[in-house]
Amino acid sequence: MSLVIYNELEQGEAAWLGARCGIITASQMHKLVTPTLKTADNETSRGLTLTLAAERLTGEVEYVYPSHAMQRGTEDEPLARAVYAEHHAPVDEVGFILRTEATYRIGYSPDGVVSSDGLIEIKSRSPKEHIKTILSGKPPTENMAQLMVGLFVTGRDWIDYCSFSAGLPFWVTRVYPDPAWFAAIIAAAEAFETNVTDVITRYNTETNGLPMTERRLDIEDITF
Repeated sequence: MSLVIYNELEQGEAAWLGARCGIITASQMHKLVTPTLKTADNETSRGLTLTLAAERLTGEVEYVYPSHAMQRGTEDEPLARAVYAEHHAPVDEVGFILRTEATYRIGYSPDGVVSSDGLIEIKSRSPKEHIKTILSGKPPTENMAQLMVGLFVTGRDWIDYCSFSAGLPFWVTRVYPDPAWFAAIIAAAEAFETNVTDVITRYNTETNGLPMTERRLDIEDITF
């Protein structure tokens, strides 16, 4: 196993996207692992496989227009990080972390690292979802894969899930590594690599000898 830490990368910028190109990341793992910790085999998982296969073949990440929720998250993240640092512990920022094993690679972009053993994951929530999360007393199910990948990739002891909604109390709960989740992540990552390799092999066979078209560069395109 090797671990590469990209300290200087700025999340969202071209170099950061380039480091992630074609690689499973923490925010995508929920598409490959079901809520019952099985390896997913459905339209969503197959769609992700095709997306990452395309990134490997082209070396490019297709531009995604930010939604309102994405924009809000980008704006709220530094505010939430500052609140955490004030009331919990100092936070350092890291651009991207890549874990490479013999049969797969997984990437993770932490919202912050704490001391030598912790992480934070910040979620900007609508008031309704923020209240729902607080009342449940635990992170939403759809975020657990991302939290567990963060712990798996980094080997850290805990991750604080931070729910932020401007004007409402800041809520934090601590999550610890789960061996069952780790086993599910490994199985899904290995299955993905088998599938994406098959897609690329079949694509290369089907397109062998076909005339190549000229790439059209739009202003939104991100290339490396």
